Amino acid sequence: MDRNGSFPTISADISSEPDVLAGVTVVVCSSCRDETGSDAHPRAGALLAEDTRRAASDEAIRIRTVECLGNCKRRLSAALLRDGCWSYVFGDLATTSGADLVAGAKLFATSTDGLIPWRGRPDALKRGLVARVPPLDMLKD
Repeated sequence: MDRNGSFPTISADISSEPDVLAGVTVVVCSSCRDETGSDAHPRAGALLAEDTRRAASDEAIRIRTVECLGNCKRRLSAALLRDGCWSYVFGDLATTSGADLVAGAKLFATSTDGLIPWRGRPDALKRGLVARVPPLDMLKD
C-alpha cells in the first residue's frame, strides 16, 4: 500500500527485459481434449499451445508442449516453470488462454520470491490453479 492508501498496480508489460523472461517456460499439454472429450485434431491443447505461441511471439518466453500433464479431469492444462522456483500447474483453461499464460509468465519472471503473485494474476490462473510444486532444494526430510 502506498502513502495514499492505494495498492500499486502490477504491470505484466516487461517486454523490454528479455533476459528475465527467458528464465520462464510455459509448458502446454498438447493432447488435452475440449470439454466434449472430442478426439478431433488438432486437439484443443494444440490450439492452446498455438495461441500461447502467438501471445508470446514478441517475448523471450519459452513455450514448449508435452503429450500429457495427467490433469485430464481439469481439461486444458499448462504449467509455468522457472529454475530454482516453485512450478505451477493450471487447468480449466480455454483454447484462447494463451495471453493469460504469457501474462502469468511475465509476473513469474519478475517475482523476487519465486512465486507468482496473486495480485495481477489473470482470472484463468487464479481459478485454474491445480498445484504448486516446490523446487527440489526446498524439500525437507
